[in-house]
Amino acid sequence: MKSKNRISTFDYCKLILKKVSFSSFLFERELRKAIKACDPRQLHVLKRWCLKKFWQVHQPLILRVFAV
Repeated sequence: MKSKNRISTFDYCKLILKKVSFSSFLFERELRKAIKACDPRQLHVLKRWCLKKFWQVHQPLILRVFAV
């Protein structure tokens, strides 16, 4: 029996990124995992969300990871 409360991979990645945002090392590692796990169509949305949510803390890191 499938649960109706399943979370999408995209939303799960966002949840994890929020939880590890205190550490640049963990944030970068989880961001790289999120990029691999997300649908290619979602990458633009993920990048925009990351920049909006973590601009002041992780801006150079986000731009560097998405540039690859």
